[in-house]
Amino acid sequence: MKNRKVAVIDDDKKFLGEIENILTMGGYVPVAVHDPLLFMDTVVESKPDIILLELRMPRKNGFEITETINRVFETKRMPIIAMSAFFRDEFRSLLDFCGIKRWLKKPFYPLDMFWAIENEIREGNQWDRERRLTGVDIMT
Repeated sequence: MKNRKVAVIDDDKKFLGEIENILTMGGYVPVAVHDPLLFMDTVVESKPDIILLELRMPRKNGFEITETINRVFETKRMPIIAMSAFFRDEFRSLLDFCGIKRWLKKPFYPLDMFWAIENEIREGNQWDRERRLTGVDIMT
């Protein structure tokens, strides 16, 4: 858990500040992005281990951001955990389509967030390890 870099994309600056503090206290290195239009430069530059992504934002929502992340080579395989206070059952199929397996309903407990982060990273690392061992092309 030490020094894992976590990008948090959310337009709510107060929430971002709280999550930054919680992540820091938990031993993570937070990378906060409050403007959904500027996320890509920050994510490519900081190379986080995982992204926590708010789904409902003005100008560019979490589903649009995920689409961009999945198209760019440098970010294509980054694990994403969705967050939202407004979560509907229809989101499940959209999240699945986007390749997002985990989501956190706001408000959530810090331990739930830490659990989700660690499990998503562990599963992602296992997937990468299996892909390398079987010779599956990284570009697929």
